[in-house]
Amino acid sequence: MKILVTGGAGFIGSAVVRQAIRAGHEVVNLDALTYAANLANVASVSNAPGYVFEHADIRDRPALDRIFALHRPDAVMHLAAESHVDRSIDGPGAFIDTNVTGTFNLLEAARAHWTHEGRPDAFRFQHVSTDEVFGSLGEGGQFTEDSPYDPRSPYSASKAASDHLVRAWHETYGLPVVMTNCSNNYGPFHFPEKLVPVVILKALSGQPIPVYGDGGHVRDWLYVEDHADALLTVLQNGEPGRSYNIGGENEARNIDLVLTICAHMDALHPQGEPHADLITFVPDRPGHDRRYAIDPARIRDELGWRPSVTVEEGLRRTVAWYLDNEDWWRPLLARDGVGKRLGHG
Repeated sequence: MKILVTGGAGFIGSAVVRQAIRAGHEVVNLDALTYAANLANVASVSNAPGYVFEHADIRDRPALDRIFALHRPDAVMHLAAESHVDRSIDGPGAFIDTNVTGTFNLLEAARAHWTHEGRPDAFRFQHVSTDEVFGSLGEGGQFTEDSPYDPRSPYSASKAASDHLVRAWHETYGLPVVMTNCSNNYGPFHFPEKLVPVVILKALSGQPIPVYGDGGHVRDWLYVEDHADALLTVLQNGEPGRSYNIGGENEARNIDLVLTICAHMDALHPQGEPHADLITFVPDRPGHDRRYAIDPARIRDELGWRPSVTVEEGLRRTVAWYLDNEDWWRPLLARDGVGKRLGHG
């Protein structure tokens, strides 16, 4: 297939690009190269046959039309998004512009291309979303594809809006879409403002490791390369109009996740151990959802996909990767907002 990947220089998008190229697909990587993007994420495939990079913004409809006309993709994997909850609290406008208006522009450009090509049945528009659109769970239960939407941050609200647009374009225009909602991702190339890399880099430098509230917030953790594999599975085998929840089957409290990372740091980088002594509890952010958990039964039963990496093994791999790749993460620490407490409201 020739796949147009939006946000392919970001964390999850770059994992998709690398995996798609390894699987023999052609990839057009469309990215605006905003603060969290990094072409170093796809350096390993940048010279591969079938790989093309297009520097463009999904808010720019003429640019999208040009790219569709030039490359004529068989499928779109839409991952471009503003995704940091704390930043959405401080500046929600960028999240509405990119996640809502940008998705609308991409849908319209894809629909025009699909119509021009004769509305091929094999065309797919895959929209990649988050479990945060479902809100917060209590101590029990899991999100399913039928869970009601209850977004509680500007970020999750903008993603919920984009999900609804994609469903509407399928129902109204017949655009062959597949949708996914994933749990928290982690792994190599994770931009250093998110929890897992923050903990690793704070521990490495001997600085206080911040943990929001009491550390009891629960997330389901999904290794990014497992997620990329699941997305390609849904793209090729998912039923049009259908939504698939992708989970790691790895629920953990934030404090337990942090303690596991500290234990791996003690083993792999023993200078200054025990790193858990650096843990510092800080005031919680506004509207912080208490628990997310994904029920992945549909993708398991219908498409035969399950995650392959446990959170223990995935965190060990991730810590080792950051220890071995300072030349990747060190320059990113100077980017806007990195290392600062955001999202006070």
